Amino acid sequence: MGIFERVIRIGEGRAIRRLERVVSLTNALEDVYLEMTDEELRALTDDFRQRRADGESLDSLMPEAFAAVREASRRTLGLRHFDVQIMGGAALHLGNIAEMKTGEGKTLVATLPAYLNALDGEGVHVVTVNDYLATYQSDLMGRVFRFLGMETGCIVTGQTPEQRRKEYAADITYGTNNEFGFDYLRDNMALDAKQLVHRAFHYAIVDEVDSILIDEARTPLIISGPAQGDNAKWYVEFARIARELKIDEDYEVEEKKRTVGMLEPGIEKVEAALGIVNLYEPANTPLIGFLNNAVKAKELFHRDREYVVQSGEVDIVDEHTGRLLKGRRYSEGLHQAIEAKEGVAIKAENQTYATITLQNYFRLYDKLSGMTGTAQTEAGELHATYGLGVIQIPTNKPMIRQDQADFLYKSEQAKFDALIADILERNANGQPVLVGTVSVEKSEALSKELRKRGIAHNVLNAKQHEKEASVVAEAGRWRAVTVATNMAGRGTDIMLGGNPEFRAVAEMAERGLDPHEDPEAYEAAWDGVLAEQQALVEEEHDKVLAAGGLYVLGTERHESRRIDNQLRGRSGRQGDPGESRFYLSLEDDLMRMFQSGMAAQMMNSGALPDDMPIESGILTRGVRSAQAQIEGRNAEIRKNILKYDDVLNAQRTVIYDERRKVLDGEDLRDQIEGFSADVVTEYVRAATQTGAPDEWDLEALWKDLRAVYPVSLTIDEVTEEAGGVSGLSTDFLVRELTADARVQYDLVEERISSEIMRTVERQVLLQVLDAKWREHLYEMDYLKEGIGLRAMGQRDPLTEYQREGYGLFEAMTDGIKRQAIQVLYRVERREAPQPEPGPSVDATSAAATAATAPAPAADGATRRRLVGPATSTGNGAGMQMTMAPLTYSGPSEDGSAKVVKDSRAKKGGAAGGAKKAESDGITFPGTAKNSLCPCGSGKKYKMCHGKNEA
Repeated sequence: MGIFERVIRIGEGRAIRRLERVVSLTNALEDVYLEMTDEELRALTDDFRQRRADGESLDSLMPEAFAAVREASRRTLGLRHFDVQIMGGAALHLGNIAEMKTGEGKTLVATLPAYLNALDGEGVHVVTVNDYLATYQSDLMGRVFRFLGMETGCIVTGQTPEQRRKEYAADITYGTNNEFGFDYLRDNMALDAKQLVHRAFHYAIVDEVDSILIDEARTPLIISGPAQGDNAKWYVEFARIARELKIDEDYEVEEKKRTVGMLEPGIEKVEAALGIVNLYEPANTPLIGFLNNAVKAKELFHRDREYVVQSGEVDIVDEHTGRLLKGRRYSEGLHQAIEAKEGVAIKAENQTYATITLQNYFRLYDKLSGMTGTAQTEAGELHATYGLGVIQIPTNKPMIRQDQADFLYKSEQAKFDALIADILERNANGQPVLVGTVSVEKSEALSKELRKRGIAHNVLNAKQHEKEASVVAEAGRWRAVTVATNMAGRGTDIMLGGNPEFRAVAEMAERGLDPHEDPEAYEAAWDGVLAEQQALVEEEHDKVLAAGGLYVLGTERHESRRIDNQLRGRSGRQGDPGESRFYLSLEDDLMRMFQSGMAAQMMNSGALPDDMPIESGILTRGVRSAQAQIEGRNAEIRKNILKYDDVLNAQRTVIYDERRKVLDGEDLRDQIEGFSADVVTEYVRAATQTGAPDEWDLEALWKDLRAVYPVSLTIDEVTEEAGGVSGLSTDFLVRELTADARVQYDLVEERISSEIMRTVERQVLLQVLDAKWREHLYEMDYLKEGIGLRAMGQRDPLTEYQREGYGLFEAMTDGIKRQAIQVLYRVERREAPQPEPGPSVDATSAAATAATAPAPAADGATRRRLVGPATSTGNGAGMQMTMAPLTYSGPSEDGSAKVVKDSRAKKGGAAGGAKKAESDGITFPGTAKNSLCPCGSGKKYKMCHGKNEA
């Protein structure tokens, strides 16, 4: 144990004693609650809520609330919380991670703090790792909550916003981390308060907390839309070129760091294949990315290991759980490179619309806690990132599983022959065997060998994801052999002889009983069905016990010690006997890359035959050291991701807070007037910062201002008011023009009424803010891509990212102000147009009509906003949802309407506003071609947004 881990565990004994006191107080109430009727027990919830409203603390209510939940569980599920489960519930309520071994009943533990914290009426989120567990747990545990007068909700893929809003309104809501996170991002893209689904971020309980807060934290959540251009041909071309290149001759691969590097011969071959002279000249810069991704896809990403191909699509396999990550896509063109390699349809690249890391999402909650069987190895990171302490909860019964030392073989074939022989022997004795593999490929290879020998077995990997609950539930039966790709967060207990609870739920479903539709009938039938299933498994349970319990066989060590511990933890639950062993070979990835030196010398010395394994504690410790190296590397990756996202998170918080104020109906009149004053000040100071007043180009200043608002003052009037040109000053011009802008805005408001103007302000500001925020995210992505090179100039990349990111954020806010007032000064009340096909912003009210209907521009042309349909698709670094681009129409030179689409080109520098070949899809009416573009890029209009008119 490291020094930091020792420090953060100081006081753990004191924490355990505090939890034991909660158990004592809870147990003291048990007899009282046993005597209560169902109605009296249910009435306790109202009593607790009233006491809470009167100021009593949740800590004070904890023993009584826990006792009520325990009794409700006993009456509904037939399950009475063990004392150690009460301890776990108290640890969760106090904002800790409860480390409880597999089989200790963490799902039931969560009912205790969930009920207690739901008394505040602000909602509790229970976070699971997949939709199945969210549904299963909300249905089963929901019976306890409904008995006590609380409602449960469940968020799963495919629900409508209306359904989600209803589920979030429940007292306790179950769902996955991805669904909760994406709903947060979608809420911050909503154009109307009616579209919001989330409530306050009050309290979250995260199941399999290490998997979600550690493993998945390397991948941010992203909502994106289509980017410009079709690069499919380049991906196909470079996939073809990569196939011709040879490792160590044309390129080198660093497996530990997951990187590739081109060598001179390879560069020459690529240049010859493309017919270019210099691959690295600026014009060819985009081609380098295509090449690197093609080689990475070839060497570092393997079919049926990192991904599978199903129904013509490439689906990523979660390295930690073995599940398919539906909807996720590798970022920055890597996923397209893999699609090209596999010869499937190449989906379009995407541009980020909204993003957040899981670290920053979960830090939104007022209180956070979690459960897992394996958190201690990551205790330091969990404390540093989330402020969560880890408390190890004792097991209900002593752990008697025997964890054997690893076996190491010279070759992978020798290893597989030995482990298959082991499986055959155990199976002949009737002992159930759980075999853990690290990839789909390995699980299918092992399955093939078992079929050859006539061994009946089940396979659980990413391709059989939908069967996981039933497979896991039956993995402890007599002579059962189960081959599983990772076992993290499966959620279903492996019980010796079979899982009666799982069988009972399935039997109830077969009878057509639903806990939501007919709770009374369900409760009436449950006890009898559960008793039937318990009787069916009892005899088989005794046979499996006699055979030695569940035997866990690992075919390879994982990169993370936690994953190995999770696999082992499937055996020996609740005091059951069990055994575990890992089989390794020198050809395993982990051994080959990190720990093959001394072991290889011993095995290649000729003293040992190929089928003779090494079994030693030194070897086991060496493997753990290799795993620790990888865990340290992954921790640095997560730490680095968080550092950069913290910069963006500060900006995100400002934007989302402003957005929420707008959605909540805040009066924006003063804010819009402030925008006008800021923009006028900016233009005046830019025009008057050098020279004497008689040298100022007031004609150009007036022309620029007219592109923003209809200036009514003339130059002569202002000059006369100042007592001549010599009386002009920057402050005087700012004062006069700001007053004029205020008068002109009053005239606009008079034309369409104050009530409608307030609505228009909200709609326009939301649309402009969203467009500029998306553009800003693009700029920040581009900045981050190359910021690491600053280290070569002895500059800290993070500091540079913070500094330039702040400059980009200021430029964005200035752009929001200019664009918002440029639109608002030209709003006219018009009849509502015919609705466009497909979903769009609600334009039924007069106010919405004023915001979305065509409004006269300076030359009499019209402008409108169209919103295309949103569809689900894959993503870059994390989850994504594709949305059609914003489309605006504005004036062309001849006064006719035109359509300008949102487009981006990933070229040019990050700073300085708009880049070459980039447009935010807005045309500025009345802007002279040779004047500065109102977007703030510093370029002439004809060289910036004026290009849209070409």
